[in-house]
Amino acid sequence: MFGKYLIVFLISMVPLIELRGAIPYSQMFGLPFLQSYIIAIIGNMIPVPIIFLFARKVLEWGKDKPYIGGFFTFCLEKGKKGGVRLKEKAGRGLFVALLLFVGIPLPGTGAWTGTLAASLLDMDFKSSVIAVMLGVLLAGVIMGVASMGVFGALGALFA
Repeated sequence: MFGKYLIVFLISMVPLIELRGAIPYSQMFGLPFLQSYIIAIIGNMIPVPIIFLFARKVLEWGKDKPYIGGFFTFCLEKGKKGGVRLKEKAGRGLFVALLLFVGIPLPGTGAWTGTLAASLLDMDFKSSVIAVMLGVLLAGVIMGVASMGVFGALGALFA
C-alpha cells in the first residue's frame, strides 16, 4: 500500500502529468480518495516555490546554451504565452485567472505552467502560491469526481 501512495506522490510531482495523472492512478488501484487527494496535493505543491524562485533564472541563463537552449527557450515561450493569455483574460483579476488556469484540468495547464507564468508576470510570491494551491485543490476535486465516475462505471460494467 505504501508503494502505491509513493507512486501517487511522485506522479503528482511530474511536470504536465501532475495531480491530473496521480488521482486517476490512485482510483484505478482502489486507494482511498481522501488520502490519495492529500498526498497528490502535497506532491504537486512541493515544486511550486522552487519553480517560482528559480525556474525563470535558470531558463533565462540556459536559453542560449548549446543542446539545452532550444528546450529552455520553448519553456520560456510557453510560460510567457500562458502569462500573456492570463493577463489578457484577467485584467485586474489575475489571481482568479491563475487559480482557474491551474484548477481546470486541460492539457498544458497546471501548477508547473501556472507557477512559471506567474513568475514571468512578476506576480508576488505569496499570492501566486495561494492561487496555485487553490487551483491544485480544485483540479484534485475535478479529477477525483471524474476518476471515481469512470472507474465506478467500469467496475459496475464488469462486475
